[in-house]
Amino acid sequence: MTATGQLESARELLREFPVVDGHNDLPWALREQVRYDLDARDIATDQSAHLHTDLARLRAGGVGAQYWSVYVRSDLPDAVPATLEQIDCVRQLIARYPAQLRAALTAADMEAARAEGRIASLMGAEGGHSIANSLATLRALYALGVRYMTLTHNDNVDWADSATDEPGVGGLSAFGRAVVREMNREGMLVDLSHVAATTMRDALDVSEAPVIFSHSSSRAVCDHPRNVPDDVLERLPSNGGMAMVTFVPKFVLQAAVDWTAAADENMREHGFHHLATTPEAMKVHRAFEERTPRPVATVSTVADHLDHMREVAGVDHIGIGGDYDGTAFTPDGLNDVSGYPNLMAELLDRGWSRPDLAKLTWQNAVRVLGAAEDVARELRSTRGPSNATLSELDG
Repeated sequence: MTATGQLESARELLREFPVVDGHNDLPWALREQVRYDLDARDIATDQSAHLHTDLARLRAGGVGAQYWSVYVRSDLPDAVPATLEQIDCVRQLIARYPAQLRAALTAADMEAARAEGRIASLMGAEGGHSIANSLATLRALYALGVRYMTLTHNDNVDWADSATDEPGVGGLSAFGRAVVREMNREGMLVDLSHVAATTMRDALDVSEAPVIFSHSSSRAVCDHPRNVPDDVLERLPSNGGMAMVTFVPKFVLQAAVDWTAAADENMREHGFHHLATTPEAMKVHRAFEERTPRPVATVSTVADHLDHMREVAGVDHIGIGGDYDGTAFTPDGLNDVSGYPNLMAELLDRGWSRPDLAKLTWQNAVRVLGAAEDVARELRSTRGPSNATLSELDG
């Protein structure tokens, strides 16, 4: 079939089984760029000059459900209220665009949104610092609609080690294990993107519900600590969870790893956080790139990860988490949220079947959230909420 034919086949597939994307940082971009002024970044209009995301491009990309990240930086002294502001931003977006977005708390809500032709809007907290070592705060985030929490971001928390920090507690501490158990009891998915491999393994040992990686790729294909080792991918079938491939070039293309380290250092030398995407920060990024051209990832680069992850974990345990509006650079062909059909066309070219792609885009993510709900119902019938504290369990 011609490339054009494959692209039309991809779009036809996505009309029936749209993408559930595990991670989009639009709320943080709105905070950073316009302090949540939704008139200044009206996503009902073309925002391609400012953002990876707007409603028209979500539609063009075949997105049917989005986990909006309610991420806040781990060095913020007021992480909990900042997380609440992020949640409020998502709720404002849903209220502002009711014909396009539908709040989703359950797998059934996701299916209802698909039937209505609206984009199911879920939330994921990115980093255990957002609960400030409090299980009650964790439960409050769940009550406000947060349906996954990444156990760490780029820095360790008191009870869990990050992939990009020095080892602290050696994976999960006793309190960290209590966090995972409480997430299981609530029905909040345990997200293992960003965490150290030791933390991944500890969480899989403890979790009674499926886990996810909301935006991580394969470490065997690209040796970066943010990616998932094969021995962890091999455990997903018995756990029931899934790994959602990310598009971030520095995580999918080996040649980009060293370049990114130099670019991050350049950002810090100019007084910016290395993850900053403000216009001023992007000027610094672009000047560095002019001096030192960056290696360019492509749709094929991402497909290589999915081929490997399917081989190791199985097609029932993979998904997609692009990390749009949370990265300065994107692969060619996956420039923004309109690019998912290009990836589906590439996978069709590689011999992926329509049923396999339906699992990748929609069915796996819906199944995993539903399974977490089932586990939570059972656990809540046998045990009450935990009031354990960090000092009580970890000393």
